[in-house]
Amino acid sequence: MEGPTTAVAPAPVIASSLVTKRMFFTRGVGSHKEELRSFETALRDANIEKYNLVHVSSILPPRCKIITRSEGLKEFQPGQIAFCVMARCSSNESHRLIAASIGCAIPADPEAYGYLSEHHAYGENEKQAGDYAEDLAASMLASTLGIEFDDNLAWDEKEQLWKISGKIVRTMNVTQSAVVNSTGYTTVVAAAVFLFE
Repeated sequence: MEGPTTAVAPAPVIASSLVTKRMFFTRGVGSHKEELRSFETALRDANIEKYNLVHVSSILPPRCKIITRSEGLKEFQPGQIAFCVMARCSSNESHRLIAASIGCAIPADPEAYGYLSEHHAYGENEKQAGDYAEDLAASMLASTLGIEFDDNLAWDEKEQLWKISGKIVRTMNVTQSAVVNSTGYTTVVAAAVFLFE
């Protein structure tokens, strides 16, 4: 007598459509007496409040093209799921300086992947937070590429080393800072939003 047969599950298919081909950066700030509403207002300022945002980690796929925010927003419909790397900072401490930043490091080799970083900070202005986020992304990419560097060096010194190596072609950041007002909460957001078509 033969036993029951068991079905063999098909091999998983890797969906290449889930590798983003394009992305755009955006940022925003919002204030409200309720923290959630200040976040929603910041998303509105960044023009991404209409989408269901899914936070992902920080790999920039090979050959991913960076487009303008206005170009990218044309591709979305209200309620659509949008994958993004997001930094967010919120406070109700009046006069406190807050910042959110996304750093980006792009390798010289178009077939290699790059890095995005999220940084949220208190007491840092836009330049400080942006430089730090850029440094984070570049440090992660440099370690992947085997570029030797001293973590204790200042950002400008590390940036020069990476440029000399020829392995990192470009770094950049998008940053939003704000001083918390006295009406309640202030929230800042910065995001890299992925497109898949």
